[in-house]
Amino acid sequence: MEKFITTEIQDEAITGLKQIVGVPSFNEPAEDKAPFGKGPKKALEEVLKVVEKLGCKTYLDPEGYYAYADIGSGDETFGIVGHMDEVPAGNLDAWDTDPYELTQKDGKLYGRGTQDDKGPTMAAIYAVKAILDKGYKFNKKIRFIFGSDEEILWRCLEQYNKKEAPIDLGISPDAQFPVIYAEKGLQQSYLVGPGSNELHLNLENAFNAVPGKAVYDGPKQDEVFAALQKYNFEADKKENSIEVHGKSVHAMNAPQGVNAVVRLGIALSDVYPDIKVLQFFKKFGEDANATNLLGDISDEASGKLTFNISSLKITDQESRVQIDMRIPVTVDHDELVEKVTQAIKPFEMTYEHFDYLEPLYVPTDSELVQTLMATYKDLTGDTDAKPLISGGATFARTMNNCVAFGGMLPTTPDFMHQANENWSIADMRKTMEIFAEAIYRLCVE
Repeated sequence: MEKFITTEIQDEAITGLKQIVGVPSFNEPAEDKAPFGKGPKKALEEVLKVVEKLGCKTYLDPEGYYAYADIGSGDETFGIVGHMDEVPAGNLDAWDTDPYELTQKDGKLYGRGTQDDKGPTMAAIYAVKAILDKGYKFNKKIRFIFGSDEEILWRCLEQYNKKEAPIDLGISPDAQFPVIYAEKGLQQSYLVGPGSNELHLNLENAFNAVPGKAVYDGPKQDEVFAALQKYNFEADKKENSIEVHGKSVHAMNAPQGVNAVVRLGIALSDVYPDIKVLQFFKKFGEDANATNLLGDISDEASGKLTFNISSLKITDQESRVQIDMRIPVTVDHDELVEKVTQAIKPFEMTYEHFDYLEPLYVPTDSELVQTLMATYKDLTGDTDAKPLISGGATFARTMNNCVAFGGMLPTTPDFMHQANENWSIADMRKTMEIFAEAIYRLCVE
């Protein structure tokens, strides 16, 4: 195999990464032609400046939702789909470096977006440049597609898909190697039922996380604590409240967590047997695959449904349960929603849609998956590697015949969304080598 990645090309990639890490690009209030704030729009503009140096023809959506850059030619389009938005840096005191200035230290690159997703996107850009520097020509048009709302609601690529022609095949460098060929459907919803004048609760958490703590400060605390003990649920009795303990994990891994809100709801169902929503919690139990409620929902391609209850609110007017379902790729979405709708009727609850992302499924025997897997194995020596299924979500699912491919190696520590986000220079180089060889095999040979 030809060696595409040199120290010089990696240094160029690091210089390009420095340029875009220097732009804080988290979601902010909309401005004129900047629907997600000035930061994400500025990041789109800066990444286009980077790819223009490769000779790409660039385009910035006039409304500021997305950008793209094309190089090469052919009847087919190979897409490389990344995002320029990021989560906020959070508490700056928790950072050892300036999150918006790329810093090299101890063989690592520090800065917000180095792993998610500015670093991997830049690695893919300069992998393409490495192929061009060797004098090769592409047999497909390569299109870099840059989103700016991945961390929120994906409105950027919703607009892209309304306005632009689809790609023929592609990758999203926003996950991990070797290849994610299936991503479960993602449905976020509310289950809404009658309120109560006996009990008010406001246990609100993010859709996509199993709640690791639930604080109860309502009436009958002695009885509630006794019920928690009866079920052997871990909890501490404070002066004026009870703190129920669980284990927080991402919603896609809900069965591996311990849901503190569910545990509190089960205990409360004993103390308040007439409140319908609490009886729903007793029916649901602690099975994050929802078999108590729905039976077995699974398929051979991607496994079982995961069903995360993240929030519970009860007022005089209504009760509201917030759920996140990761749906097996071959399960019919509408049939599942109808099944949930019928299952919650005995608790006088109705189903209310919030957001849905369609699943991704590219068969493992497809040319795309086979080529990417072979490339990964050849360049890492990991001959036992298998293509992956994920309950997570990447931009790959918004595109035709597209999969998540890298940029993190299985051995790369995960610093995404954390203080001191960093990516080792050695891992970045290996990722660039894998990207270059894969793109060469798919778009040159």
